Amino acid sequence: MLQHIAIPRGPIELAADLHLPDDIDDAAALRAVVLSTPGSSVKEQIGANYASRLAARGIAALVFDPSHQGQSGGEPRDLEDPYRRGEDISYAIDALGTIPGIDPERIGVLGICAGGGYAVHTARTDHRIKAVATVVPVNMGASSRRHADGPVAALDALAAARTDETRSGELTRVNWLPDTLEEAAAAGLTDIDTTQAITFYRTERGRHEHSTNRRLSRSDPLLLGYDAYHLVDQLMTQPLQVIVAGRIGNTGSYESGMQLWKLAPNPVDLMVIEGAGHYEMYDVPEYVDAAVDRLATFYSDNL
Repeated sequence: MLQHIAIPRGPIELAADLHLPDDIDDAAALRAVVLSTPGSSVKEQIGANYASRLAARGIAALVFDPSHQGQSGGEPRDLEDPYRRGEDISYAIDALGTIPGIDPERIGVLGICAGGGYAVHTARTDHRIKAVATVVPVNMGASSRRHADGPVAALDALAAARTDETRSGELTRVNWLPDTLEEAAAAGLTDIDTTQAITFYRTERGRHEHSTNRRLSRSDPLLLGYDAYHLVDQLMTQPLQVIVAGRIGNTGSYESGMQLWKLAPNPVDLMVIEGAGHYEMYDVPEYVDAAVDRLATFYSDNL
């Protein structure tokens, strides 16, 4: 079952979908999971692939569009603010805990790709989250700092660009990915991870009308200064599960997942899905089903 809900978030609302098991025992409150999705994605894409499968295994799953993106409110549009992304998760927990049939004491979080870093960062200080799972997690701060000219040069260029924006009154947006495989090839981007990302996000395979593939440039200084894993070793005491793709590519998610595993005070389950690439973990049934089977066991044991 699927319910469309609106999550109050101060002056705006977050658009969300609550995936529920078809067979609900009214006498038993459900375990529930809030999903934190990849950068640039909307709730109907990767989040829905995982949420629907968790619901089929008896776990309620809430997936939402981040503020400033998708069908959620917030201006300016296309902002990727890692701190607001974390706050979104907490607002989602606020809403989930008030829904009849959901046990507010058995709420976990699932973070995928960039959403994995956001979920971890939130779980450090929001201990209503009782269990933390990640699939191909990425620390967007560390990823952003791998800039060709170095992070300081990037910040200098962004500062100058913001001055120009202020003078012109026009906000700049950049692509998360090339819009087509042809554009990627023209730019010399022919590696398997980039091509698989474009094939998912920008073709009928995974494209969605509310996913713009654009990021407000003013997001980038926030990302450059962000560390999703800051103080994890001291504060994130919840049980942790890390699932990574076995084919190591250029997204950094394998390395990020292993770093998280070593940092966490309470690592419980580590799974490497052999043969899978980062973006194949988004929708290839063989890999997604294997991950969700393991996720369902983890949540059943720890929520």
